[in-house]
Amino acid sequence: MPSRLRSALSAVLITLSCLLVPFGALAAWAAYGLADTGRYVTTMAPLAAHPAVRDAVVDTVGDGILRAVDEHLDVRPVRGSVRPFVHDAVRSFTQTRAFRLAWDTGNRITHDAVLRALRGEDERAVTVDLAPVTAQVKRQLTRDHVPLAAHIPVEHTEVPVLPADRLPTLRKGFHVLEVAGFWLPVAAVVFAVGGIALAVHRRRAVIATALGTALGGALLAVALAVGRGLTLADLPADVPHPAAGAVYDALTGTLRMTAWLLMGLGLAVALAVRLTRRLRLSRRTRRRRASPTTPPTPTRAKA
Repeated sequence: MPSRLRSALSAVLITLSCLLVPFGALAAWAAYGLADTGRYVTTMAPLAAHPAVRDAVVDTVGDGILRAVDEHLDVRPVRGSVRPFVHDAVRSFTQTRAFRLAWDTGNRITHDAVLRALRGEDERAVTVDLAPVTAQVKRQLTRDHVPLAAHIPVEHTEVPVLPADRLPTLRKGFHVLEVAGFWLPVAAVVFAVGGIALAVHRRRAVIATALGTALGGALLAVALAVGRGLTLADLPADVPHPAAGAVYDALTGTLRMTAWLLMGLGLAVALAVRLTRRLRLSRRTRRRRASPTTPPTPTRAKA
């Protein structure tokens, strides 16, 4: 194969490999990170102690309890005086081990329900029941002797998670992610190896691949930062942005670490190859200078 054709084909393969790096990392994270219930629950567990998440839980659960009481009892004359007690009780509950267990259980149940909907054929909307949380808060309020706590109704409130009309589209996208999560990283590695093997100057090809990988990691980090801003901007006004930002940061923590790892690994490999080449050139120069020069052999004159 001509050297020009080899160089061109090598450049194309290395470019494709570097372009697939951020997309492969994103697909693998979605397919094997978010789709694993155990990893998801472990990732979300520390958020039970996050102040913004606790404040969001206090406002949501507390206001929900007051609305439920209003439907059964007329507490509007004393609503302003009861509301601080309800919110203080909910806040106290968020600092207990029971809340952490309820948080983990709720995340596990929600994640299982979403996965079953994405991998199954049920066309019903995905919902989560908040009755267990309301029951635990009611017991806490009763122990604190809060007025009307014993009359709080514990009803099965179905909170929608995924609407039914979006399930077909989400199923197709999830299936694409599962396939891409395996094949995109494999394709990136195959293209990189093929491009380096076909290169006329393999050392330069390795440096180009390493720098391209680092660039792909940098693009991934930028995409995560931009995606965070866009995600928070698209949220409804009644959704607390600090809590949503904490959830986004927790879910994308592994992906951010992957982006930094790609940048560090790529730059380290490129620097190592560059330094190795300089060391070899310096050693050759020293050997040439140290080797004695052999005098030219005299030629006999022809008779």
